[in-house]
Amino acid sequence: MEFNHTSVLLKETLDGLRVRPDGVYVDGTLGGAGHACEICKKLSAKGRFIGIDQDQDAIIAASERLKKYQERTTIIRSNYCYMAKELQKLGISQVDGILLDLGVSSYQLDNKERGFTYREDVPLDMRMDRRMEKTAWHIVNEYPQSELFRVIRDYGEEKFAQNIAKHITQAREKKQIQTTAELSEIIKQAIPMKIRATGGHPAKRTFQALRIELNRELEVLENSLEDMIRLLGDGGRLCIITFHSLEDRIVKKSFREKENPCVCPPNFPVCVCGRKSMGRVLTRKPILPDTEEIERNSRSKSAKLRIFERRLS
Repeated sequence: MEFNHTSVLLKETLDGLRVRPDGVYVDGTLGGAGHACEICKKLSAKGRFIGIDQDQDAIIAASERLKKYQERTTIIRSNYCYMAKELQKLGISQVDGILLDLGVSSYQLDNKERGFTYREDVPLDMRMDRRMEKTAWHIVNEYPQSELFRVIRDYGEEKFAQNIAKHITQAREKKQIQTTAELSEIIKQAIPMKIRATGGHPAKRTFQALRIELNRELEVLENSLEDMIRLLGDGGRLCIITFHSLEDRIVKKSFREKENPCVCPPNFPVCVCGRKSMGRVLTRKPILPDTEEIERNSRSKSAKLRIFERRLS
């Protein structure tokens, strides 16, 4: 199966990055290299592109796709939370632009062996990085009911989280839950029939929650944003595409705090906390895909792009 992922908000992201021919750019979620390809096209022989992804299938696909730019590209299998360390190994301390596209690739969703799908009967996996030992199976079969409830409520924003957690716990007391179809059926039974008839696939939110928990997606994002901004040179830009409200909230809040970090009471005549702004938010409201893009690629519907520009003075 080909590693396929339609790049979302492609033109808007490239405009946001303002790619300079001799600049240094990093894609922390390389995927199938859709954005990467367009960045590399704009680089001269003096430019540099570094692509990072934790998924081996993505690394293989991207390496093939970027072959003609290989003299200016470096591809690394890692998580973007280690970006600063990986760049340090390459002797790079400052870059001109960083991109994160936080969407799960079509390949990962559609490749049933990866266990992200609730539409097939396959082992519960959901690992972005298959070097990890822990899988979704461990969460489903080993987390206490209270923890399952927390994960499904917080990361799936699922209003029937309590009931789903209870149904999972009761089912696994009889036998371990091994596959996506088994789990999907248990979730279905926990949701009232009239809701099932109208609200999309009943397992969608729970599967999303398990994937986020397993891969520590929100934690990694929250802990990496400041480090990435620090890697940017003056005028460098960080472009982040999110696909659900939890990610977008983290990015929005962090960007705002990095622009205006002062914690002094409003009645203080001057700032005494000493916290300095790291730059400015270029997107007061997120950039959204237009109707044409949504019609072309329905998975782009929930995408939001936010951009932060580094200012050193």
